[in-house]
Amino acid sequence: MSGTSLDGVDAALVDLSHIQPKLIDSYFIPYSASLKTSLLQLHQPAHDELHLAQLISIQLAKIYAEATLALLKKAHINANQVQAIGCHGQTVRHRPEHGYTIQLNAPALLAELTNIHVVSDFRSRDIAAGGQGAPLVPAFHDQVLRHPNIHRTILNIGGIANLTDLRPNTVTTGFDSGPGNLLMDAWIHLHQGKPYDQNGAWADSGECLPSLLNRLLSEAFFTTQPPKSTGRDLFNLHWLKQHLQGNERPQDVQATLLALTGESIVRAIQQFCDGTQEIYLCGGGAHNQALAAYIQGALPHCLIAKTDVLGIPADWMEALAFAWLAHQTMHLHHANLPAVTGARHGVVLGAIYPA
Repeated sequence: MSGTSLDGVDAALVDLSHIQPKLIDSYFIPYSASLKTSLLQLHQPAHDELHLAQLISIQLAKIYAEATLALLKKAHINANQVQAIGCHGQTVRHRPEHGYTIQLNAPALLAELTNIHVVSDFRSRDIAAGGQGAPLVPAFHDQVLRHPNIHRTILNIGGIANLTDLRPNTVTTGFDSGPGNLLMDAWIHLHQGKPYDQNGAWADSGECLPSLLNRLLSEAFFTTQPPKSTGRDLFNLHWLKQHLQGNERPQDVQATLLALTGESIVRAIQQFCDGTQEIYLCGGGAHNQALAAYIQGALPHCLIAKTDVLGIPADWMEALAFAWLAHQTMHLHHANLPAVTGARHGVVLGAIYPA
């Protein structure tokens, strides 16, 4: 898994022979600064972008292969013991309203380098059926985190934040709520050269600017009814700068961006996941203590904890989910949730590249 945060590649080795998936081992390879810069450039139209996209796809496949082989070596597992690799690829455009989504990857090369079946391109089939192609992880949450009597909401805070509403005796729903870490990460990198705001400490040193927060929250996406999904195509530094007056202290903008993520999540839970009793956090933003405190303060009656307490490590949720999605594909099982993505019907996700 390599997500919107553009921090690197998560590789998870997963045992799916039982109802509860078991994380056997994991491995992480960070992106180089140059690769991250190139990926960010591809989120906007540029000269010769088709050639650049193909070159980066090949580079990514080599990194995916490196992560896979290093993980297998670490876990003392042979490639022939692995059923398949589920490789999401790196999203650079997500435009379901135009009928497409683009995840950079070279799955044929990945299969060649690892000698393992590869499942990729998970989103396109759902979009072909009229869906958003995202979020896809709620189907995994539905399988492994649902409780028969307790109303749980799973909050994944990656670059984008998304919610899964696991209301008892009700069809699972889910959607993107808005920015997760990506605006906070971009702003602190711009001003301090750091990849992220650890524990929200820099945001904590500033003061939220109510007028700026209200301008940011006026974005139409926040009041759009689900199904809905978003990404860097909408939420990026250019979008942020359009709302700034230019005289704000950087730490105050950071505090406001944390409030934007927190407030958009809280409002989404109150509006679409009403009655939630427990909120479980996953993704990199689960470690942002200031953000968790904001959400807890706004929803004092909800228990808030990381998904670790349910047996799924918060840092590896999405990697485990795409292993599960690949497993569904290999067995030709439907893996999208039409109530989440808006697809007309259930579909088998992904394309298979045999070893």
